[in-house]
Amino acid sequence: MSAGYRVEHETRYVYASPVSTSQHVAYLRPRVLAHQRVHRDELEIDPEPLESSRRVDYFGNAVDQFTLLKPHTELLVRARSVVQVSPSGRALAPASSPPWEKVRDALRYARGAGPQEDNQFAYSSPYVAIDPVLADFAQPSFTPDRPLLAAALDLMHRIHAEFRYVPAATTITTPVSRVLTERQGVCQDFAHLQISCLRSLGLAARYVSGYLLTDPPPGRPRLVGADASHAWLSVHCPAHGWVDLDPTNDVVPELRHITLAWGRDYGDVSPLRGVILGGGEHTVHVGVSVRDD
Repeated sequence: MSAGYRVEHETRYVYASPVSTSQHVAYLRPRVLAHQRVHRDELEIDPEPLESSRRVDYFGNAVDQFTLLKPHTELLVRARSVVQVSPSGRALAPASSPPWEKVRDALRYARGAGPQEDNQFAYSSPYVAIDPVLADFAQPSFTPDRPLLAAALDLMHRIHAEFRYVPAATTITTPVSRVLTERQGVCQDFAHLQISCLRSLGLAARYVSGYLLTDPPPGRPRLVGADASHAWLSVHCPAHGWVDLDPTNDVVPELRHITLAWGRDYGDVSPLRGVILGGGEHTVHVGVSVRDD
């Protein structure tokens, strides 16, 4: 059984003074995967860009680039997509995964052979630190000879239980060390935290951006724009491949998660970023709606 969704992601910039020129990069088109079909994706940009192009980045994500040369005080970028998500059909069987030390040691050996799909996600990156303190935090889950997936799931459970979801507590630049100390943050923080823990142990983990279907309160209608973009992570395990984990919700993503892009951390796949000339102070308004199709 599969699930169909209609996603709308709107970002509106309002500038205090006119922007004369700007260049932007957007990661707003869902990935085509074995378990995820994209029936439609479209990007609306206002004002209309002078130039626009679409490419696939190093990690296989769809990227839109556009340039605006007309002075403007507002920028609207609206992405719409229709996506069908199917069960992975994969039996996880965490206890049957290899001991985590064996995976770590094999990864160390593989690094000498050059970049590969897994080992390139075992290093530090701008938002993901490798730190003995993070390895120490993860260690109670990664006991000697414990199967990798059982240990990673246990770490996910612990992050969900020990950390509070507090939207205003952090920004995207908040270091993982502070998230660990203060025990609070949002989905990006918890994804970065678990990735940092895994990489600090010598394992491979990547950051995943996307959307999550959420349920409104009982008796209340679903509000357009009430949802938000979401983030989780994947850990690499031999014979299992990449396994998604969502520490914010303490679940293994399945039918309710829609994958947009993945990379080393948030910086590789931020939904929209750019360089502008002018504009002064600005405000950003973001609204996301995920509905059953």
